[in-house]
Amino acid sequence: MKCVLLAGGKGTRLMEETLERPKPLVEIGGKPILWHIMKIYSYYGIKEFIICSGYKGDLIREYFEGVNSTFNNENDWECTVVDTGLDTMTGGRLKRVKKFVENDTFCFTYGDTVNDVNLNKLIDFHKKMKVLATVTACIPPEKYGVLYLNENMVKEFKEKPREEKNWINGGYFVLEPGIFDYIDNDSTVWEETPLKTLAKNNNLAAYRHNGFYQPMDMLKDKMLLEELWNSGNAKWKVWS
Repeated sequence: MKCVLLAGGKGTRLMEETLERPKPLVEIGGKPILWHIMKIYSYYGIKEFIICSGYKGDLIREYFEGVNSTFNNENDWECTVVDTGLDTMTGGRLKRVKKFVENDTFCFTYGDTVNDVNLNKLIDFHKKMKVLATVTACIPPEKYGVLYLNENMVKEFKEKPREEKNWINGGYFVLEPGIFDYIDNDSTVWEETPLKTLAKNNNLAAYRHNGFYQPMDMLKDKMLLEELWNSGNAKWKVWS
């Protein structure tokens, strides 16, 4: 099975790190976050990657030693880096790599998000549901702690409780080639009309993941992931 990775955005909310490199190459523990994501997939035997590049895509191609399919000998990955345009939207980037996916079921996710979902169970779930698309539904990390007050004094401080009603799109999709019919052109945003139409047509399943999930949207997210990695608490590190 192949995995398509979105790696073309400008990462403007992480501008401190992305002025010189694309966000997927921002490092956690000395390795690009894209590398961490690929390590998760390869742990489950998925080692063929189609990388949708755009902003500073030449640096991604350089990292993987070539424009066409090349092997990263360290991990035995087959990586195809595809220039999907500088301003192409997420759906448009996916549509541009259709020929590389061919007619097979494939995985698809964002190049800035890590989690510890069991990909074998996710893929099995997708097959049992018999739909065109399955999204990994995650509970977002809470941004604020909760203060319990007694008049003017804080009596207790707790991290905000995670509530299951807050399921969000956590990426880590499993898709059938039929999804390409839902994408019009470069301006199509995957998270808008395609996903909404798939849901309306009862063709979008949700695999509930209660475990670790963390996107790297801003500098504080990068710092958190770095802290978790350095302290040995990187829950997304499913490989040994």
